[in-house]
Amino acid sequence: MRIYVAFYVHINPPSSYNHIDAFEILMEHQFIQIFRLSKDVCRYLIELVRPFMTPQRRATDLSVTVRVLVALRFFAAGSYQLDVGKNLFVAVSQPSVSRCIGEVSAALNQQEIFNRWVHFPRNFQELDAVRLGFYETFNFPGVVGLIDCTHIAIFTPHINDDEYPEHIYVNRKGYHSINVQLICDHRLMIMNVIARYPGSTNDAYIWANSNIQRVFRNIHERGNTNYYLLGDSGYPLRTWLLTPLQHEPQENTPEYFYNRAHKRVRCGIERCNGLLKMRFRCLLKERVLHYAPDVACGLPNNKCLYCIPEYDENANIDFGMIQGQLLGHDHQNNDEVLRRVNPELTAGRRLRNHLIQNVFRIRNQ
Repeated sequence: MRIYVAFYVHINPPSSYNHIDAFEILMEHQFIQIFRLSKDVCRYLIELVRPFMTPQRRATDLSVTVRVLVALRFFAAGSYQLDVGKNLFVAVSQPSVSRCIGEVSAALNQQEIFNRWVHFPRNFQELDAVRLGFYETFNFPGVVGLIDCTHIAIFTPHINDDEYPEHIYVNRKGYHSINVQLICDHRLMIMNVIARYPGSTNDAYIWANSNIQRVFRNIHERGNTNYYLLGDSGYPLRTWLLTPLQHEPQENTPEYFYNRAHKRVRCGIERCNGLLKMRFRCLLKERVLHYAPDVACGLPNNKCLYCIPEYDENANIDFGMIQGQLLGHDHQNNDEVLRRVNPELTAGRRLRNHLIQNVFRIRNQ
């Protein structure tokens, strides 16, 4: 006599079937804490990248929503991919995390998407609007942007790379990085990003070889000299880029008030960088990006999103902003020497002196 025993085996569906819906389960503040974006902004972002993502063809494939959330969690946490994959709301394997980051990064870097979020004023009407915003906010005339560079730490590149050898990525603080140029407006909104230079590259070199520098040069060569950026002493003084005075001015002088106002306005770019890295902590020095330089160059671009939250200004965090080295000739008082050395520097010095004497002298009498 044969006895048949029936075994009922419960087989769990693939994990991609039953991801917990973060939008349904999490409160708004919990969602922001995990993904660093509000639910509405995240939904908008998902629909924005959907046309550039591989569609979900099978039930076992990760949905576009899950892929975006996986990438956002990595950008927000700055932790290793394995830790991201263990998150309850984006529980996927480490290889899947890697693919999600790559696909979402590529989608966000599509010009059609990127230019929606990050673009410099495209005409004089837009420039005038930004200039007015700076003036109404800071009472500093002519400013249309704040410029500085920030370092994004990366894993040590391959030493045997002939085109981009390992040593050129070592910055002045001794770690490997990408040096990223940022320009922001009075609202701390990023208007221009250049994220392709190794960490050893000087800030002034990046600026000198940028398209945006040529745009400003053309504007001024056409006689429109009342539009300029503010930068630190690591940049060359020009009529389109004003820097602080190198020497420490005597108190209660026009020069003193100029330097004080310049510092107060220009610190906005430092605050913008701090807010950016506190929102997307994969950019912090302590969360070194374990990616090749060409991939890491694309990641900062993805972070230029809306609604950057505040951060604790008392926190002891290295935001990767290395003070620029002082450039020569700016300390000289002899206009004839300046004229022989660099006529653009001469013109920049004269414009700055005109601003000091005609704005800050009158304002502080």
